[in-house]
Amino acid sequence: MKEAMKLIANNKKAYHDYFVDEKYETGLVLHGTEVKSLRLGQCSIKEAFVRIENGEVWIYGMHISPYEKGNIFNKDPMRPKKLLMHKSEINKLLGRIKEKGFTLVPLQVYFKDGRAKLEIGLCRGKKLYDKRNDIAKRDMQREAEREFKVRNL
Repeated sequence: MKEAMKLIANNKKAYHDYFVDEKYETGLVLHGTEVKSLRLGQCSIKEAFVRIENGEVWIYGMHISPYEKGNIFNKDPMRPKKLLMHKSEINKLLGRIKEKGFTLVPLQVYFKDGRAKLEIGLCRGKKLYDKRNDIAKRDMQREAEREFKVRNL
């Protein structure tokens, strides 16, 4: 059976600024109006970051716009949200983060089988020359595709 996955938000800047070594799927602890707002696609994770505190994983800076029909039930759009992971995964991540240069970055938010999920990545920061190499590779790839397209017309 194919899993239904609806993408809500994507963090393209994370792939530009970091090398993603490992990816983890986590659940999100949300309130009712936040879920409704997510279903409308009103979410941003561009400025967000992930921390592990007291054996729990939290995401800060994730903006979920208030649901317009939610009135008093709306929560603060920038409140920290708890992420759901197994204790063994959290301990593994905690050990890797203590190594120099590793951090947790949110990559994308999506619905999977009706549940809101967040994909986080264990990442290492890129240097300026790494970013330039990626841009050069992308340009070369684009040129090659353009040449191939012209020849096949």
